[in-house]
Amino acid sequence: MLLLMSSLLFMIAFMLMYLSPLLGVKQDMNYEKSTPFESGFDPQGSGRLNFSVRFFLIAVVFLIFDVEIALLLPLMIVKLSGYYWTWGLLSLYFLLILTFGTIYEWKEGALDWKIWLFSLKKNQWFTFISTL
Repeated sequence: MLLLMSSLLFMIAFMLMYLSPLLGVKQDMNYEKSTPFESGFDPQGSGRLNFSVRFFLIAVVFLIFDVEIALLLPLMIVKLSGYYWTWGLLSLYFLLILTFGTIYEWKEGALDWKIWLFSLKKNQWFTFISTL
């Protein structure tokens, strides 16, 4: 039964994936679509903004640890149900993952902002400030 349901799920997913381009609205790229909107000025440079990799790394680390903390919350239900050994082992497992993850990030230097900021030379410092 499980095999039948999972194969049916994959078949539906693949059918939708392959039928989507056929049934979707075709995009028409012509001169009018690619001109600037309303102002009439041609854009100068690219529309991309510089983003510091350090901030991205901190955001990813935050999301990983935030998900692990959210996984700790249902453990209170396990504790209330009377499975104390299960609760203890699962809590220890998640806390060890959090601890080792933090130690790894610390050793890799992802959390050392001072060392990174003071290693910048004068001309790099202004470039760094302008990217913020």
